[in-house]
Amino acid sequence: MSFQPNPGDELIINGTAYVVGRHPAAPGLAYAQAGRQGIVYQLNAKNGAPHEAKALKVFFPKFRIPAMVYQSEHMEAYGDIPGLQVCKRDVLTPERNGSLIAEQPDLLYAVLMPWVHGMTWFDCLTDQRQLEASDSLALARALAGIGSAMEQKGLAHCDLSAPNVMLPFFSEVELPEGTSAVELVDVEQMYSTKMDRPDALLAGSPGYAAHRTVHSGLWSAYADRFAGAIIIGEMLGWSDRVVVDKAWGESYFDQHEMQTPCERYFILRKSLESRWGSKVVELFSRAWDSQDLSSCPTFGEWLVVLNAVTEQEISVEAIEPEPAATETIESAAVGGLSSEAASSLSAPAPLKTEQAALLNQAALEQGERGVTDKLFRQARDLEQQNKPAAALEVYRSLYHFVEDGSPLHVEVSAAITGLEEQLNPMTPEQPEKTKAWYRSKAFIVTTAAAVVLLAAGIPAVNILADQSNQRQIEAAKQEEAAKAAKAAKAAEEKLAAEQKAAQKLLTEKQRQEAEQQTKQQALAAQKQQEEQKKQQALIAQQVKYEAYLAQKEQNKQAAAKLAKQKAYDQQAKYEKYLALKKEQEARAAQEEAARKAAAEAEQKQKESMHARNKENVLQLISLYNKAYASQEGGSAAKAKSFAKRFRSLYDSNPSYYRSVGEVGYRASSIYNFLGDTNFRLPKI
Repeated sequence: MSFQPNPGDELIINGTAYVVGRHPAAPGLAYAQAGRQGIVYQLNAKNGAPHEAKALKVFFPKFRIPAMVYQSEHMEAYGDIPGLQVCKRDVLTPERNGSLIAEQPDLLYAVLMPWVHGMTWFDCLTDQRQLEASDSLALARALAGIGSAMEQKGLAHCDLSAPNVMLPFFSEVELPEGTSAVELVDVEQMYSTKMDRPDALLAGSPGYAAHRTVHSGLWSAYADRFAGAIIIGEMLGWSDRVVVDKAWGESYFDQHEMQTPCERYFILRKSLESRWGSKVVELFSRAWDSQDLSSCPTFGEWLVVLNAVTEQEISVEAIEPEPAATETIESAAVGGLSSEAASSLSAPAPLKTEQAALLNQAALEQGERGVTDKLFRQARDLEQQNKPAAALEVYRSLYHFVEDGSPLHVEVSAAITGLEEQLNPMTPEQPEKTKAWYRSKAFIVTTAAAVVLLAAGIPAVNILADQSNQRQIEAAKQEEAAKAAKAAKAAEEKLAAEQKAAQKLLTEKQRQEAEQQTKQQALAAQKQQEEQKKQQALIAQQVKYEAYLAQKEQNKQAAAKLAKQKAYDQQAKYEKYLALKKEQEARAAQEEAARKAAAEAEQKQKESMHARNKENVLQLISLYNKAYASQEGGSAAKAKSFAKRFRSLYDSNPSYYRSVGEVGYRASSIYNFLGDTNFRLPKI
């Protein structure tokens, strides 16, 4: 944009002189803040207090919309709602600010509104500034109160995010009493039944947009509920150092984590429950698990729960947990595990974030149908992503959840063994691990043989003592050896039969468990499909209802516009009729005046001609008398000259002169004289 003012530059807007403010961190630059739709500059009135500063929002060309004037006129009524003082705004238009816009074309449809002092919630997040418990509660209550007041009037901000939430609560400028602790800015996308849908809609800000909603743009009465729940959760959690340290960056959650069972969700949920109670966690979980924006809790519900928190509870919640307790927050989700599983998770080697998130997710879902399948799929996914260490940790955790001897138990054991061999391959010098020595057939045969040998040892001593009975002892020895071998063979056969029976029993049990598991999975899948169909039906119904309301509102607006246009057309026709009638009256008056003037002129001309004719009659009589006198005096030439003058004057209007007295007779005599000079003019 070409509009780049310097600090101290003067602008005169609507008759008031303003000075561009200086940036507190860089005095050589103008105090400005950039947003998605434009840049906001601070303007200070020459004779005003610091808290009376104004904000001049200069829009990028795409967002310079003439309808901003109409929108601002409707927003004016909302400026008295706490937290919406930026709705008190003036739009710079060519009619009122033509000279200024001519000098600075970028100021076309710029907006002048109150400047909100204090940091943004975005600044608080990125600075990782931990809050006192009382401050967290005050901010959360203020935001819930603003949202509740807006909902009651059918309003929604439609782009609720950390940069658009200002905190006058932390302002260094002394503000008037009663100033809201939280203020909302960037309200150009605001929803209201009295305002037209914007041409360009925003789809929500990363870290605050629900990924389950359609990202074609947010503009409805429910648009703020999910983002509001996230910001309230952040405000309440920001009094916990563990939550602050775990933040993603520009928001607590990464956009890819929204509405997923991620590690940050479990940490924030645990903190909210331990510090603010189960009701707060219930509202936050409802928003997190919601299928659509209308299912999220209202701001009124948040306000009721937050107002129920007492000062005594705040003082108790503000106590920092013991260091040992803080170390276990990341694994708080494993509270439902067995002691054996817990000990395996608390091994000296720390888990990576991805592993911990998976384990936390599985632990919190313990007892729900399909937890083992979910862990197993996650482990398989990690294997496919070439993350054997993470997969091994998940397999080890899953090992404690499956029943001994089940098919899944056998498969998990094999996967653990394979990953251990992959991560710790054996060297050529290392012998392969053998089977348990007490289960091998060789051990059983050897034991039987040892029994035979020990039994044979005693007769051998007697042989040394008594040589005479040697043959008898040898025979007995052979007989005992044969019996021992036979007993050993029988024992081996019995053991083999028992193992075969046990294997058959195990196979049958595994088959039955597999069938049962298949049935359970089929039932779970069927139930899930039915639930998805039900949710889709509800979503479709909601979308249809919202479309119906939107169409109804559109028809209503179209009817209003049509009625207004009809009224405008009738007014235009009436005004045109009045103008035509006035023009006709003016033309008639002009024609009447012209007619009167012509009549007067004609009358004057007649009067003038009549007077002239009278004079000419006298002159004709005089000329005739002179011609007569000259003829009588013997001067024919003079008489003829006077006669010609008589004829010339008479011919100018003979019809008139002929009717006057004896003039016609005189003219006849003159014509005779001019035709014959011997003619004697009579004396008349």
